[in-house]
Amino acid sequence: MPNTEQLYLIDAIGPFFRGYDKRTINWSKLPWENLCMEGPEREAQWTEIRRELDVFCDKVAKLGFNAVSLDDVTHLADDVHYELETRALIVQWRTEFKKCFEVAKRHGLQVFITMDVFNATPAVREHLRDTRRSVESFLAELLDRFFTDFPELAGVIIRIGEADGRDVKDHFLSELHLRNSSEANRFLRALLPVFGKHQRKLVFRTWTVGAYQIGDLIWHRGTFAQVLRGVENHPSLIVSMKYGDSDFFRFLPLNENFFHHPVAKIVELQTRREYEGCGEYPSFVGWEYERYARELLQAKNMVGINVWCQTGGWVPFRRRAFLEDSAVWTDLNTHVTIRLFKEGQLVEDAVREFALQRGCDNWRALLELLRLSDEVINELLYVKEFAQQNFFFRRVRVPPMLQVYWNNIFISHSVKKMLGHFVEDKPSSLRAAQRALDSLEQMKSLAAEAGMPVHDIEFMADTFGILALAREYCLTPFTEDVETRLRAAKKAYKVKYPKSGDRHRYRIKMNFKPFWLRYRQLAWAVAVLMRRKGGYRLVDRLFTLHGLSLIYRVIARRRPQWIPAFARDSAMGVDTIFK
Repeated sequence: MPNTEQLYLIDAIGPFFRGYDKRTINWSKLPWENLCMEGPEREAQWTEIRRELDVFCDKVAKLGFNAVSLDDVTHLADDVHYELETRALIVQWRTEFKKCFEVAKRHGLQVFITMDVFNATPAVREHLRDTRRSVESFLAELLDRFFTDFPELAGVIIRIGEADGRDVKDHFLSELHLRNSSEANRFLRALLPVFGKHQRKLVFRTWTVGAYQIGDLIWHRGTFAQVLRGVENHPSLIVSMKYGDSDFFRFLPLNENFFHHPVAKIVELQTRREYEGCGEYPSFVGWEYERYARELLQAKNMVGINVWCQTGGWVPFRRRAFLEDSAVWTDLNTHVTIRLFKEGQLVEDAVREFALQRGCDNWRALLELLRLSDEVINELLYVKEFAQQNFFFRRVRVPPMLQVYWNNIFISHSVKKMLGHFVEDKPSSLRAAQRALDSLEQMKSLAAEAGMPVHDIEFMADTFGILALAREYCLTPFTEDVETRLRAAKKAYKVKYPKSGDRHRYRIKMNFKPFWLRYRQLAWAVAVLMRRKGGYRLVDRLFTLHGLSLIYRVIARRRPQWIPAFARDSAMGVDTIFK
């Protein structure tokens, strides 16, 4: 039975980060440790959260969204097996969140709550272990009570392929529970009757980070079909998929699973681009998303979109969508996105509408600014020749961005060798970087004409100037001069954007020490470990998927210094993709 009601969903977590002063923020979930639950500060904080949530809901409802998402079931669903302290906190969280749900409902917005599988406390894990009770049975009963307690909720958004980052310190800690398609299928069969009983929606996210057999769910048609076998027509089920085979990057074709399976689907879109500055400068998605919207007209049983305007990334950048004037670039992306997918507008019409609503008569200057920004990001934030190539490693599609990760810019001999291997037309790539720098100068004038923040373009130009120098270092023979210029540029960048200022900068990580792997060895390693298509080769089944995991565990135990600290400690850690 196809779903006919269209869902236009957007995350509403921004108000909960007000005043959160941690230097690097984990934007993947609410900062529960920052929510005050006692004393006079509690009422003041939660009153302000509800005030900002009211502002946010008013704006997104007027844009055309009909639902918001908030975190999360685990902190709001009570169970007798939780620790007494945790149960007392749950009572308080429920009291405050009920008031938040009322705010959203006043604006005609449905409310969906997120949930990781599996997220629990030590006491619950001990109970399940001692009684040999399944996680599915526990969650089915938990959700049954949860829906009874919160009849105002429209459903739950379930994530099975990513767990809490290593920085999370909470009463609840999530872990990857489902390891293969059969387990995921049993999980859906166990929970969907509960959703059907209460007439709620189970929004099942296919996002995975490559761990275990189910790590290829996001792109592998066989795994996708096996997980949904026998439940694809359930009226309570909606599958939520990122638009591509990887995370929210450019240069990705639409995920083919949109076109080959009849299950009800929504497409995930990110308007606060976590890998492209997080709204600190214009990273316009309009023309890319317009193409996706047009192609998805041919997809089977599309029932809406799922927009992330705040969620995603471990970064110091903290502009909050629809709550601060500084978030104008994210607000613009979100405005254009809903117009493209709900109204079928052209990008140019949506940009014009946004500009006029802000009192900007010169919308053509804004449109030209966005066109140039689009080109600059494609040519300089990404290395286009590398980004246009398609590579898979184990169960993940290799990201098309090699040198920048969140707010980190990596300039090292190892990156130089990698880019030197993948980029054949080095002169063209160097010329593209120079053209991008020229465009950035033109963008400053256009921003002034359009009444947009010129200082954001200046920050973009300063950051991308370092990327252009890094491109020169990576794609030309090494000289001491380029190293000197890079070090000077980094120093000037840190002086202009100090840690204590209100402008959070990129971290520039330099290491000019020669990389031990030779070019011939690198070419051999790439040929063995990486493939051009998603399908697994014999070498993958015999070595890459299994033997490599063992090798990695040995290295991690005996030579941990070989694994960069950033890769070990950020998010879930690089070891996740070797599970």
